[in-house]
Amino acid sequence: MIQQIDYFVIAPPLVLALVAGLVLLLDAFLPNRPRGKTMLGLITLAGVLIALAFVVAQWATSGGPPLRTFCVPPSLQPQAELCSFVADGFTLVFAGLVLVAAVVVVLLSMTELAGGGIPVGEWYFLLLCTLVGAVTLPASRDLIMLVVALELVSLPVFALTALKRYDGRSSEAAVKLFVVSVVSTAIMLFGVSLLYGVAGTVYLSRLGAVFSGRIPAPGAAEGTVVAAGQGVSAVVTVGVVLVVAGFAFKIAAVPFHAWAADVYQGAPIPVAALLSVISKATGFAGLILVLVTGLSGQAATWTPIVAVVSALTMTAGNLLAMRQRSAVRLLAWSSVAQSGYILAPLAVAAPGAVGASAAYLVIYAAMNLGAFAVVMLVSRTAARNELDDYRGLVYRSPVAGVALAFCLVCLAGLPPGLAGLFAKVFVFREIVEGGTAWLALVMAVNTVIGLYYYAVWTARLFAPAVERALRPTLAIWPAMGLAVGVAILFSIAPQLVLDATTLSTFG
Repeated sequence: MIQQIDYFVIAPPLVLALVAGLVLLLDAFLPNRPRGKTMLGLITLAGVLIALAFVVAQWATSGGPPLRTFCVPPSLQPQAELCSFVADGFTLVFAGLVLVAAVVVVLLSMTELAGGGIPVGEWYFLLLCTLVGAVTLPASRDLIMLVVALELVSLPVFALTALKRYDGRSSEAAVKLFVVSVVSTAIMLFGVSLLYGVAGTVYLSRLGAVFSGRIPAPGAAEGTVVAAGQGVSAVVTVGVVLVVAGFAFKIAAVPFHAWAADVYQGAPIPVAALLSVISKATGFAGLILVLVTGLSGQAATWTPIVAVVSALTMTAGNLLAMRQRSAVRLLAWSSVAQSGYILAPLAVAAPGAVGASAAYLVIYAAMNLGAFAVVMLVSRTAARNELDDYRGLVYRSPVAGVALAFCLVCLAGLPPGLAGLFAKVFVFREIVEGGTAWLALVMAVNTVIGLYYYAVWTARLFAPAVERALRPTLAIWPAMGLAVGVAILFSIAPQLVLDATTLSTFG
């Protein structure tokens, strides 16, 4: 039987891949003039918007069964439908988040590239390749596609980081990111190979059935249950630990977090925003898929690991952020701390916990994009981009100053930033109801610690300072609109956003 491909299901990554090829082709023929650079940026932006339109169309038709393609023919696998690409609620939420963030990153890129010194065609081509992987990964339902999509997200970012030629910090950041990513991929692949060796399948749903004991592992005697710890439990445990460690690198979780600040500071600001939002979102999407779908039967093994990693990550991130004077480095360590908060609900292994993590990720992404847009605006007049450069920003540029203050207040979880407050409340609720009150206590303490550096930065925005004119940039407006829009939506109807991010797959 010939496998059928549903092109509507794979339309978002397919559009991005075609536009990437088009950008590379046009770059070879268009004259190296500002108008040609702007055209490439507009084509890239149009491709992202078309892909986003397909995601919205898929959401509008998602009332029935999830859209699937690349499925094993029933004649070869009659027990259950095994598909490599599934566009369900989880996929659409993460794909939508990635593409909305991509719109802001493209606009930030247009501002960054206007100064020259960076090859425009290569930049947009690599950015689109990263987006192809970022949109494909949440839909991946087998280990091979998952790993390939994750690497497609990571590999182009190395080059994007180093495209700022003759900048030693960018080169250093690219090398550090490359080494960290290669090590994390090797660790993850070792863990994946162990899991495949035990379960005899790469499909996540099939892995979940084997490791939960619903079906026996290949070669095992009838009635032997992997989850019960008979014979191969040590191998499965090692595999689980290695897979979690591999994803911990990708999301900058402790103890694999040391690269974050140097890479964020050395990379161009649009790349730092990409790493902070898009790369992190795809890392969490992959981690959720593997843990909740493929390794749900091994929850007793990975929930304590996730809980400890979450507590260490939020604590280390907040303590290191308190010492920073650079705005980008502060956002980097704040991003590490936020990873700890997003991880926390996963430690209870409940369906509602996935929705809480995803909802928190949506709020974090919107606020971080808004903060990075203002940071880029200030960086055009302040080369060092330290916190003192933000003194009096509210008086010099009221829109930028108020927007940054609002984003910082939301990240801190204080009113009037009700979106951040509600997100933290949902996480607290899931943790406490899941029976891990000690983790809720750690999160409460860290939330108080985080208030310090967010408050210090916010106070500088309203402090008197020497007048310094800011050059307007296109990037700030969509970023601010996104941040404020998501915050208002979450503040008015928090449960609506939470339900939208709760996967029927995991329910």
